[in-house]
Amino acid sequence: MPASLSETTFGPTLILDIGSGTQDVLYHFPGLEIENCPKFVLPAPARRVAARIAEAAGRPLWLHGRNMGGGFFRALKAHLEQGGKVAAEPGAAFSLGDDLERVQAMGVEIREDRPAGYEPLHLTDFDPDFWNALLDLAGLPRPESVMACAQDHGFHPGASNRLGRFKLWERLLLGAQGRPEALLYDVVPEEMTRLAELQRSLGGGLVADTGAAAVLGALYVDEIAALSRDRGITVVNLGNSHLIAFLVFQERIWGVYEQHTGLVDAVKLRSDLDLFRRGELAFEQVFEDRGHGCLTLDLPPEAQGFSPTFVLGPQRALLKGGDVSFPAPGGDMMLAGCFGMLKGRALKSSMGS
Repeated sequence: MPASLSETTFGPTLILDIGSGTQDVLYHFPGLEIENCPKFVLPAPARRVAARIAEAAGRPLWLHGRNMGGGFFRALKAHLEQGGKVAAEPGAAFSLGDDLERVQAMGVEIREDRPAGYEPLHLTDFDPDFWNALLDLAGLPRPESVMACAQDHGFHPGASNRLGRFKLWERLLLGAQGRPEALLYDVVPEEMTRLAELQRSLGGGLVADTGAAAVLGALYVDEIAALSRDRGITVVNLGNSHLIAFLVFQERIWGVYEQHTGLVDAVKLRSDLDLFRRGELAFEQVFEDRGHGCLTLDLPPEAQGFSPTFVLGPQRALLKGGDVSFPAPGGDMMLAGCFGMLKGRALKSSMGS
């Protein structure tokens, strides 16, 4: 499907890709050239929370609000180690882990109300007041809808988050015929508590995992989508915390590999990707390397080895210098996930799902 189809059937839409380092935002106006649509690359909400914790300088804090990305964990741990007191609402405390007993063992008091003298710190991946104020200052109208993607390990108390998250990709490959748009949710799966909270913050609207948005972002580029219909390709998204790779043929996903970016160097990653393309990278190998895992279907010979490789993400320089391409969907690589949400919404609309 040409990417342009995703730009003509919906009203003004604010689209966010919420990562651990940045939140990358596209304000899409149908009928307006993509180059003229407003774009933002801002610190991730979790980084703003971490900065607030550092500024507190040991003062007691009360975390309230929603389950959000836990990128502020190290700042909070340092705050506790320095003698700072922390209390949290249960919903906010889930940002720190699925097991609230373990969160309490860190030194966080779980309670519904703010203790006297504790400084409130609101947690959320999407703050409507922030965005309304920013759009007002920029002279931009309020959007008709908001979509967002974020990484969600899922709610798996007492079990491995790495194993639990990989169930997402098993469902995609085995239950949804590898259609990446199936991971744009109108109704969020029960275990994906972060995405559910994000959707409530948005007031409804589609939400997705960042991995699905990344592969769809590559397919937003007409030339890449056309190539994937003729032969297999590999799409790699190198985020600040996680990397994920997909084998794509005929706009369907045939394999998924997910690892933590900081645990591989260029040599290791290239080796893993070579095995992955051949269907020879075992789940156990990746998991033992402290990654999430790998799963491939029976790879069709028509895919010709999935050799063309397209790399996205803020850490893409890890694969610089090899036989890879660095696309810029919509003219801006940092907004690949946002353009992927557009592509996925168009595909869902065309499928009537």
